[in-house]
Amino acid sequence: MVTRPLPGWPLPAVIAHRCGGALTPENTLAGMRLAARLGLAAVEFDVMLSADGTPWLIHDETLDRTTDGCGPVSAASDAVLSRLDAGRHFHPAWRGEGLPTLTEAAALCRRLGLRANVEIKPAAGFEAATGATVARQVLDCWRGDHLPLVSSFSGVALEAARAVAPDLPLGCLWTRPPADWRTRLDALAAATLHCDATQVDDALLAAARAAGVPVLCYTVNDVAHGRALFQRGVAAVFSDRIDRLPDGFA
Repeated sequence: MVTRPLPGWPLPAVIAHRCGGALTPENTLAGMRLAARLGLAAVEFDVMLSADGTPWLIHDETLDRTTDGCGPVSAASDAVLSRLDAGRHFHPAWRGEGLPTLTEAAALCRRLGLRANVEIKPAAGFEAATGATVARQVLDCWRGDHLPLVSSFSGVALEAARAVAPDLPLGCLWTRPPADWRTRLDALAAATLHCDATQVDDALLAAARAAGVPVLCYTVNDVAHGRALFQRGVAAVFSDRIDRLPDGFA
């Protein structure tokens, strides 16, 4: 029987996508603060390595879309990343909002009482290094507390994370889960399955329920859709619309 490490806390129904959903610059501390003020219990955010090997919160492999910088994240030093503006592109009101490191994000999550889903988002060629580094830092940053859920689309990154942290709660991310999803989860002793909300079917939900695997779906912004997913057996959803009541999908 596969033992699946779980976060040690109940999965909330709604998890803020990229920290603040559609209301703040993505993957920022401002998003976390807003999620907490709105009553969200958990946030999800993406983590990638800098040229110095430090985990920073950012989704894309390049800086161009979400900051005033340009070029690959993996080629940017910590010094460069620390000076970037991650808010101005979103709205002038957020000018000066910086990119946070994983260490900063973890500290704020713990201070605000937010649970976290840390998504390992490796740049191409850095899958194993990112998985191992993020796992080590998660263990350090959440020492003495319930560990966050760590997920990724990259099987290589998850394997590296598991090698470093045997008890770390892992989640396997797919757009549409493959036919052998159970075998892949078991190989990693992963706790959760994450997939596109439009790609989840009832057969998958039944199989996951029988295996004791919670299914988490992204990105759900419509209340009626969310309610339907919960009625079908989905455990939690990631949403950009955190301005709605946190229990609005329940």
